[in-house]
Amino acid sequence: MRIKIIPPLVMLFFAGAMYVLAQFLPVGQFDFFGRRELAIGLLGLAVLVMALALFQFKKVKTTTNPIDLSKTSSLVTHGIFKYSRNPMYLAMLLILLAFGLKLSNAFNTLVAAGFVYYMNHFQIRFEEEALEKKYGKVYSIYKKNTRRWF
Repeated sequence: MRIKIIPPLVMLFFAGAMYVLAQFLPVGQFDFFGRRELAIGLLGLAVLVMALALFQFKKVKTTTNPIDLSKTSSLVTHGIFKYSRNPMYLAMLLILLAFGLKLSNAFNTLVAAGFVYYMNHFQIRFEEEALEKKYGKVYSIYKKNTRRWF
């Protein structure tokens, strides 16, 4: 199977679902001291993680396009990729969690969990298969030593 939807669009779909849920679900509203600051912190962390991942890809001159993995020129396993095999997706999850905090609806955590499920089963799985074919044992060892998300 070939991946056809770029991950930022998937994230926007889930963000839209969060917004609709927060607007129309009559239960689940919450607030706590520091909620806004926590959301800003998560957003800042997301920007940092995304920037580090993009920098690593640019440094080794490989593609960030997950649609056509045949264009990858190298397997990045250092820097932020030493801690997460998918730091860009982790950053997207952090953005969704920050957005969920801003919307103040507890059920948005379920939507964020849905994003993780979707990415694991309809995106990451196919990326891993392609990278396994391209990099073989090196990628298998990397998978064993580095977690998928964090």
